[in-house]
Amino acid sequence: QKVYKSQGVDIHDKHIELIVRQMLKKVRVMEAGDTGLLPGELADKTKVERENGKLKKNAERATFEPLILGITKASLATESFLSAASFQETTKVLTDASIEGKVDHLLGLKENVIIGKLIPAATGLKRYRQISIGPSDSVPAHLYARPDTEAELLAALQEIGGDGDGLDLDALGLTFGGTPGSENGGSEGAVSHEAGEAEEVPEVDSPLDEPTS
Repeated sequence: QKVYKSQGVDIHDKHIELIVRQMLKKVRVMEAGDTGLLPGELADKTKVERENGKLKKNAERATFEPLILGITKASLATESFLSAASFQETTKVLTDASIEGKVDHLLGLKENVIIGKLIPAATGLKRYRQISIGPSDSVPAHLYARPDTEAELLAALQEIGGDGDGLDLDALGLTFGGTPGSENGGSEGAVSHEAGEAEEVPEVDSPLDEPTS
């Protein structure tokens, strides 16, 4: 963190903790005991502890020593060969994976993004995929009804009429140049045009019409 802060960059502790966890997650098996591990095998610490937990009380447990891997080695030593191939040494990682017959179970985020599947995080976790979301209780219909408001609206619509003849525009302060139903709109100076006739527009001389030499 001192390196980042010396350059004026503030970085939270959780980011450093994530990197350190990836660097310390691998161990080397010293003695396999009664487990199915191999001596000298590089494995996750959680995997070795899980194998030891499966043994009976009198069985010999596997012993291991912790390792500190660099960022590059830690990224290449991941269980997912898709994730490792997307980082560095793509050809070598894919060749080794094909020779060893590895299977990627798509447990991480990066490999799911590469394949185009939903990432196993938040609502994408496996335990949330089979949950059906719906209302807990049915809401009674009378809670949505508003009898007073509906009665007022129906009375207003009946008073206005279906074609709006009963609507008083003058009382509302609205004017549209005449009264509904009149041929000329009720205004004195209005000019009516028959259907199919167009008003003649006078020609205007434009300087663009003059011939150019």
